Amino acid sequence: MAGDGMRGVLPRRVLPALPLMLAGLVSGCGGSGRPAGISGVPGYSGDELLSCVAYARQRTGHSLRGDAWQWWEAAAGRYQRTRRPAPGHVLVFARSRRLPQGHVAVVRRVIHAREIRVDHANWATAGTAARGRIAEDQPVLDVSPRNDWTEVRVWYPPIRDFGTTVFATHGFIGPPIVMAAR
Repeated sequence: MAGDGMRGVLPRRVLPALPLMLAGLVSGCGGSGRPAGISGVPGYSGDELLSCVAYARQRTGHSLRGDAWQWWEAAAGRYQRTRRPAPGHVLVFARSRRLPQGHVAVVRRVIHAREIRVDHANWATAGTAARGRIAEDQPVLDVSPRNDWTEVRVWYPPIRDFGTTVFATHGFIGPPIVMAAR
């Protein structure tokens, strides 16, 4: 029986995931400088499909409109804008070829000066089952030369490691600016 060489060796439910598992093994050579599979990092969750903008708006209550990359300018004069992350802030990714609408993610916690954990939606490749899903407590590394969070690498659950792409960011949007009463 030609072509039956793997039958019986791997459970049938493992075969569809095999290409992804192999990609994860190969991706370890990508050079994150950290061991693949940081413990305690969950993957995608939820059944509701959301854009990153809808998710960030829902989580923070920010009343900003437009594509994700437009949030930075839209926040001017309305919300605090900073280069320092804090829980509840929104990290705004710049528009690029890989992210034509940009991206936004909500800071869950600060691990140290160059690593944060974010919650975000729709951080998955188009056409995959994870597209539109929520990813919580995902690591993001600051790889900018001046430690100002203008360039980051983002955890990618399917490979259980940081991707090799460096993404440009505008900074963090914090709480609304409170105007002093006159």
